[in-house]
Amino acid sequence: MIIRTGQVSIEVDSIDPAVTRVRNLAKAFGGYIGSSSIQRGAENVKTATLVIDVPEERLDGVLGQLTPIGRVESVNMTARDVGEEYVDFEARVVNSKREEQQLTVLLATRTGKLKDVLDLERELARVQGEIEHYEGHLRYLKAHATMSALDVTVHEHATVLAEQPGEHPIREAVGQAWRNFVGLVAGGIASLGILLPLAAIAAALWLVVRRLKSSLVKRREA
Repeated sequence: MIIRTGQVSIEVDSIDPAVTRVRNLAKAFGGYIGSSSIQRGAENVKTATLVIDVPEERLDGVLGQLTPIGRVESVNMTARDVGEEYVDFEARVVNSKREEQQLTVLLATRTGKLKDVLDLERELARVQGEIEHYEGHLRYLKAHATMSALDVTVHEHATVLAEQPGEHPIREAVGQAWRNFVGLVAGGIASLGILLPLAAIAAALWLVVRRLKSSLVKRREA
């Protein structure tokens, strides 16, 4: 009695058609989707996780049909032999049922103290609880040995985004230096519009003052 489980990762162009293909694949091999979820991650990339429950004897067939869905990145399989465990729990069930039968007979014929009767009832309840637990575990082992679980993760490939401003520091730095230089020249030209008129006025005043000084000197000499 072998329990086989697996994990598969597949890269696809679009998540929705891929999910549909996984569902159809499970159905085609007599299985079903036990659970599924879809998440949206970085760069708006979507990822879907689906758990396929498929008859154990058809698991290899499912694995052989994964390539048409997309690019298979990884396939990890595990197998666990539970035959000995199954036999052990079957023996526990037999022994517990035998004990249950003995306690049932004792309880039916007990005529002693009330405390003794209550103790028998509690012991019988405990044994019956063990039987339910053992039988439940047997059902679990049998079901998982009959149906294999395959976790399929399907994700879109990340697209290369168009180049955005600021993504190249060197190019951006050169561009900023050029913009600073142009700004400096433009500022210098703009400042000339103020400095030149002031320089002309200063020169005119200097000539007037010089002429006045020359006139005063000539008068004194006369």
